[in-house]
Amino acid sequence: MKGHNMPRTRKPTKVKEPIRLRTKELADGSKSLYLDIYCNGKRTYEYLKMYLIPETNRNARQQNETTMTAANAIKSKRIIELTSGEAGIVLFRSIVNHKDKVYLLDWMKTYEENQKKRGKKGISQIRSVTGILKEYAGERFTLDRIDLTFCQGYIDYMLTTYRPKGKLIAASTRNTYYQIFNGALNTAVRAKRILRNPFNEMDKSEKPKMPESVRSYMTIEEVRALIATPMQNEEVKRAYLFSCFCGLRISDILGLKWKDVFVDNGQYRLAVAMQKTKEPIYLPLSNEALKWMPERGDKAVDEHVFELPTTVNQLIKPWAKAAGISKRFTFHTARHTFATMLLTLGADLYTVSKLLGHTSVKMTQVYAKIVNKKKDDAVNLTNGLFD
Repeated sequence: MKGHNMPRTRKPTKVKEPIRLRTKELADGSKSLYLDIYCNGKRTYEYLKMYLIPETNRNARQQNETTMTAANAIKSKRIIELTSGEAGIVLFRSIVNHKDKVYLLDWMKTYEENQKKRGKKGISQIRSVTGILKEYAGERFTLDRIDLTFCQGYIDYMLTTYRPKGKLIAASTRNTYYQIFNGALNTAVRAKRILRNPFNEMDKSEKPKMPESVRSYMTIEEVRALIATPMQNEEVKRAYLFSCFCGLRISDILGLKWKDVFVDNGQYRLAVAMQKTKEPIYLPLSNEALKWMPERGDKAVDEHVFELPTTVNQLIKPWAKAAGISKRFTFHTARHTFATMLLTLGADLYTVSKLLGHTSVKMTQVYAKIVNKKKDDAVNLTNGLFD
């Protein structure tokens, strides 16, 4: 109808952020990151001393991603502090007076998020390290205060004080937590948040070391004892002995399907993409291994070779005890047994490394040390016989 205007719909009001992350182009082609802050009718700027570099390659893109994640974390923190009432304004003024400060715990959170984006493992361990740093240094320790003394103290704290379950952490865990913090500091250097990583100035003897692995394995006599000993679950027994003669991990045996088994010029082989390393290997099967592989029958190519329960390690322990074996005994012991047995019988290290699917011969050398120790023990058997 004439004279009647349709009611006008209001556009939703766009809520403006009190703080915006902006960039400033520099002469060298890089961009300086800064916060544009509007508070109580006044505008101020916080230059973050963080820079985006020209993305000429993948490493440059990753570095920029890390830098942007760190900058956005600072921005989020500033917004929370700015909008938390009168106390927040006082705190905000204090922050503006210390523009270049980044808290260590904030940086660890940034590092965690960046690692997660890149699909890296060990995120829960990064959180554990952040927890240790919170205990050791407090919540408001800034990244720029980290020096050699701080890093030495972090290692000492793990060595003497940190007790998450009422006892000190294992040497291997301590080494992992050192590696994570070292990685976080290296990333901070690349993002230009700190000038250097103090761990690089530390003497090698002061850094945590990975303890040499102790590999539990079965002797040939013990494998014979296992074969002769009945077990509650015959399929689990077959799978364990199969691993003793081919070296597959439990994860790879669980994933093994009949389509992965083939015959090449009369030689049975497995085509396996290892679950742990994702490395594809073509593993020849000995007659001993074939003895313990189930009959296929009418199973389809996509069906599993072994049908195993979830309680494999619980089931094998009573079996080992019944066979008279008292050493540490897990499914992985079968893999160690395979490697040690081959080296003892004269196979070379490189070949054994390839059969295990190791990405480096160095990973296999621990088994060679076991065999050398066995040789040392053997020659010393004659000691004292002719005194």
